[in-house]
Amino acid sequence: MAILARASTPELTALLAHCPDLPAFTVLRAPQSGLVMLRGRAGREGGPFNLGEMTVTRCTVRVPGGEVGHAYVTGRDQAQAELAARLDAALQDPTRHDAIEAGLVAPLERAQAARRVADAERAAATRVQFFTMATMRS
Repeated sequence: MAILARASTPELTALLAHCPDLPAFTVLRAPQSGLVMLRGRAGREGGPFNLGEMTVTRCTVRVPGGEVGHAYVTGRDQAQAELAARLDAALQDPTRHDAIEAGLVAPLERAQAARRVADAERAAATRVQFFTMATMRS
């Protein structure tokens, strides 16, 4: 689900051509945008604190087989939230799961991993190596 939530609407719609048709659906909770509080913790062991707020959009759908799909995505893209919820419900259907996994989820996962590597390489290029002069003093 995290892979679907991180994928943009254009990415999802482009890859849907390689997947079986999604089933009809009934909206249980229409896409709604709101804020969630992000919590942080200093140094993994410090006390929790409120880092700030983030906009999220949520959606819940049901397909005729009874499966319920949920999605929470960052930002205000209601189409992305609805599509991710539909895919979540469709992935619960054993007859569609493998095709959606291979045709949509796996390519998205590879693309997201490649972006993470590229971002890490760009960040590493700006890394500054600090060293201490304390050992050189007499």
